[in-house]
This record gives sequence, structure tokens and C-alpha cells, in this order.
Amino acid sequence: MSFSPARFIAVLIKEFVQMRRDRVTFALMIGVPIMQLMIFGFAINTDPRHMPTLVEMADDGPMARAVLMGMDSSGYFDIQGIVTSQAEGDRALRDGGANFVLVIPQGFERDVVRGRAPELLLSVDASDPTAAAAAVAAMPRIAATAIEQTLAGPLAYAAGAPEAFSVTVHRQFNAEGRTSTNIVPGLLAIILSMTMVMITAVAIVRESEKGTMEALIATPVRPAEVMLGKIIPYVLVGYVQTLVFLIAAGALFDVPFIGSRFAFFLGFNLYIVVNLALGFLVSTLARSQMQAMQISFFTLLPSILLSGFMFPFAGMPGWAQVIGSAIPATHFLRLTRKVMLKGASIADIGADMAAIGAIMAVIVVLALMRYRQTLD
Repeated sequence: MSFSPARFIAVLIKEFVQMRRDRVTFALMIGVPIMQLMIFGFAINTDPRHMPTLVEMADDGPMARAVLMGMDSSGYFDIQGIVTSQAEGDRALRDGGANFVLVIPQGFERDVVRGRAPELLLSVDASDPTAAAAAVAAMPRIAATAIEQTLAGPLAYAAGAPEAFSVTVHRQFNAEGRTSTNIVPGLLAIILSMTMVMITAVAIVRESEKGTMEALIATPVRPAEVMLGKIIPYVLVGYVQTLVFLIAAGALFDVPFIGSRFAFFLGFNLYIVVNLALGFLVSTLARSQMQAMQISFFTLLPSILLSGFMFPFAGMPGWAQVIGSAIPATHFLRLTRKVMLKGASIADIGADMAAIGAIMAVIVVLALMRYRQTLD
């Protein structure tokens, strides 16, 4: 049989009509490229600026103030306050309240003038080496320029002295600056998000396609009971994934786990539940398994790009950080890195747990509302 242009055109028209009727798929075909364009064009920044910085200031002379002004005007550092002890600074680095803590020792200006080559200590949260690298590299030049401006007149001789001072960098939580130490803990958040959302959504939609969901709706089962009954079996899948992940992280990549295991246990259970609830919500939006997979992928993109997993969260503009803060993966990623790399306890992850819990409450309410609409 020869090729028929009429039959070809008929099939072509039929596909366009079907595409127009499948509004969810058509919207995703347009929405995903636009989302990628907006995120990569405006939100992604591999050279983060205005990093939260605290100062332990034992010397508040003109040189010390000049160094702080130089750091603030450089754009890399955002001086947000003063700490009074090393313990307070370390706590801020561990909790995520600061990326840097600068220690200006007592008698710093006096020692520079006398040629004693004092040290400025810059403590760095190196759990994300990419975020800290540019600022750390710029710090010696920033300090040198600021101090040279104060060495005028009778102090000009000190400006020409070799090594009038030095900047010592103390990298905490990832002293070697290994990328795997940062990436691997965050990868757990992406793996659980990807599998939990997609598995739940596809499983529920598959029952709708087979007609078994109508039989379930005909029973006296309430929406909350359906949600719990569908979600809980997949919690075991999340347990298995997490166990395999932790074993591989330690055995293959030598990623430390120095924090509270109970804190991690509570955190990942909450994160599993919020992703399964999100999968349930996706299932109420999709009409087919293909749509369920497409919508799941659509929710996964922000988790990868805006959570701080691939690109430094601090380098994103304000609007992108607001969106990222509404993503469960952002908070679980922080929680995981705090526990595994920073030795965090339950008290240290309270804010992250609260954020995940609030997001979960919103998702559950939306899922139940959507499910009731499907019943009607």
C-alpha cells in the first residue's frame, strides 16, 4: 500500500486534537522549559555573595574596623553581628546562622605596627565548599587592601613590611573540601523525593485506571483513611532506601555520621511522610500514569535546583530563596548535613523539623480537598 497524504494528515490532526484535550501534559510541555529557563537564567549563581558573617572582635581599633568595612563592601560578606566567644561562633556555623566567623585577636593593630605578623582567623562552614571558595580566596586581598589604607603617615613603614599579618582559614565540617562530603548527604533528599512522590502518585492513578478506585470510593472509607492506607506501605520502601544509602555513603564515599542518629531518624520519617503526601496530591491532579510521572518530574525540578543541592542556596536571589524555603527537600537537606557532618542533635534541627511539618500540613490539607472533589 502506497503512502497516503490524506491518511497522514488525518492522523496528524488527530494527535493535535488529543494533545489539545490533554491539558495537563500540554501545560507541562510548556511549563517545564519555562521553569528551567527562569531558574537557570535568574536563580542559579555559582559565585554567591552577601554570605552571613559574624565577628569575634577582641580589637576594635581603626585597622579592625577597616577590615570589616572592606569585607562588607566586597559583596562577599554580610556582617550580621558580633559574637563574644568561640563557642558562640561555632554554634552559629553549626546551626546555619552564619557561613563565616572572623576572629580579630586582641592587640591586632598593635602587633601589625610592631611587625609581629598577627593572624586573622576566618572560620568557615565548609560543608558546601563551592559556596565558600570564592569568599575564602578573596579574604586575604580584602584585608590587605583595607589595612594598607590605614597605614599612612608615620605608619607607612609597616605597609611595606613583608607579611604584616596573615589570614588563617579554619574549614569546619569538611576540612578537606571534598565535594562528595557535601553532595552525598544532600542526595538522600533528592532520592527520597523522587521515588516517594512518583511511586505513590503512579500507584494510586493506576488503581483509578483499572477501576479499583471506584470500588474503594463506594465503601464507607474516609479520605484520611485512604491517604494513610496508601501512604504507610511505602514508608517501608523509604526505610530500605535510606538504609542502603547510609551504608553506601560510609563504605564507598567515607562520609562521616557524627550527629544524633535519633534526630536523623525523626527527620527522615517526617520527610518520607511529606513526600508521600505530595505523591497523593499529585495523584488527585493526574488522569493517567503518564501524567502522574510528568507532574512528579515537575515537582522534582525545584527540589534539585532550588534546595541548595546542586547550587549554593546563599547565592540565589531573594525570590528564589523564598520559593526554595517552601520546598521540603531544602529543609531536609539542611537537616541531613547538620546531623551527618556537623554533629547536630535534636535541639539543633528543631527549625528544620518545624518547617517540614508546616509544609506537610499544607500538602495534606490540599490533598484531602482535592480527593473530596474527585469523590464529588
